[in-house]
Amino acid sequence: MSSQWFTQVSQKLYLARTLLNQQETSDNPVGREAANQGAIELALRARTLLLAMVAELYQHKGSTPRTLAELSALLGPDAPEAVELSSLARQSGSWWSLLDQLDSALAQPPAKKKSVSDDNIIAIVAESGPDRSVATIEQALTAMKQYANSLSERHQEW
Repeated sequence: MSSQWFTQVSQKLYLARTLLNQQETSDNPVGREAANQGAIELALRARTLLLAMVAELYQHKGSTPRTLAELSALLGPDAPEAVELSSLARQSGSWWSLLDQLDSALAQPPAKKKSVSDDNIIAIVAESGPDRSVATIEQALTAMKQYANSLSERHQEW
């Protein structure tokens, strides 16, 4: 039943963690960036697989919603998981919200950097956008894994 989806979600989260570990140990800036972006992409894939897992738990075999809106339309807006995930999406510090921000950030080209000239010698470099640190992404992965575990346990009791 949903165990196959649960296994897929768990695998993607494990692989994302593996890339985060490689990011921390890499001496190569390009390797660190590749590991960071790869971990984020795997986390986003795990989130999509989690939606399919929820659909399967509600006996919608073969349905693979790609978004929370599609899941809500499939299950109905009052389904407990649809309500929970919608609530997470609205919470600014949640793992779902962070993944939304990371998804948007990775989908955009990098911002142009201003050149330093004699007229603007004072330059402060600050990256805008979501926190892409290993610790923050690790927290999101842990929270998503806990949610998937909870979801699986809750539905095994039925």
